[in-house]
Amino acid sequence: MSEMKSESSEMGIFERYLTLWVGICIALGIGLGYLFPTAFQTVGRIELAHINLPVALLVWLMIIPMLLKIDLKSLRGVTKYWRGVGVTLFVNWAIKPFSMALLGWFFIGYLFRDLLPAAQIDFYIAGLIILAAAPCPALDFVWSPLMRGEPHFTLSQVALNDVIMVFAFAPMVGLLLGFSAITVPWNTLLLSVLLYIVVPLIIANLWRAQLLRDEHGQARLERVIKYLHPFSLVALLATLILLFGFQGDTIIAQPLIIALLAVPILVQVFFNSGLAYLLNRQVRSPHCVAGPSALIGASNFFELAVATAIALFGFESGAALATVVGVLIEVPVMLLAVRVVNQSSGWYERRDGVVPYEECCPEHTT
Repeated sequence: MSEMKSESSEMGIFERYLTLWVGICIALGIGLGYLFPTAFQTVGRIELAHINLPVALLVWLMIIPMLLKIDLKSLRGVTKYWRGVGVTLFVNWAIKPFSMALLGWFFIGYLFRDLLPAAQIDFYIAGLIILAAAPCPALDFVWSPLMRGEPHFTLSQVALNDVIMVFAFAPMVGLLLGFSAITVPWNTLLLSVLLYIVVPLIIANLWRAQLLRDEHGQARLERVIKYLHPFSLVALLATLILLFGFQGDTIIAQPLIIALLAVPILVQVFFNSGLAYLLNRQVRSPHCVAGPSALIGASNFFELAVATAIALFGFESGAALATVVGVLIEVPVMLLAVRVVNQSSGWYERRDGVVPYEECCPEHTT
């Protein structure tokens, strides 16, 4: 797990300027999509069983190197931080999908209804639901070191969420889309779960086991992760360009739609991160657990969400657009949330019974 320690002590240029790179790629994708819509439509038609193959390849390149960091054996350690784990699971699976559905129905289905294309209302709500139905397994490794989060908690929590997603993502999406009166193509939804969660998780864990086959395994694993890191980042940025390129025409032609879709996403992120943070303080989790818990509780697996929305409804659908807006909103908002969590650490630790960071995580204190 030393890779987690190194990440917390040495943030790379990508992590330090994450908002800048993401902003550049979003702008580039929108511009290219507006100038060359036919080229992006051609890419969008490259699919198999309704799964867009370029998006699938980029998602694999993006998340498999991240999943290599996850040791499923770390699930045995979740009880050490059971309060933080319990809060995160409660927010991730009992609050976030349902709160997003309610926010979508209220803002998109009611308050903003007359300002949006009537034919796309249900699909915008569907995209918001898909976005909120799975916690992010990759960028949490970026958020946690930024707030001096306890790395073992982050690792075990992400591993647990990955396992839960295998079984819970499809039923959760199907249930809430059913409430929205949208017919769920179950074959495509289950194929998306298999392709974007199960297969990468299996590949990463088999590869990890092979790398750790002898006493030199840990050093070998760290070298591979370091080697693959640039490919993962390039895949992330290329994915952003591609996804925003798919929607370039719509974003430029209808900026009001983007602004309206952003409202429930913003409310959802602030509500769920704040709820997780306050609940952790209430149950007296240490700050180095509460910080990552708040971010994991609010972040979304946008790679899975966008790919699933494209697979279910097409890359030009309102559902795909809603998930892409989630990408636009999440990174800068999460960085803001990191700042708030860091600046509030003194207030947080004034709660009776909360163990100070230096006592809870002395081996990670700088």
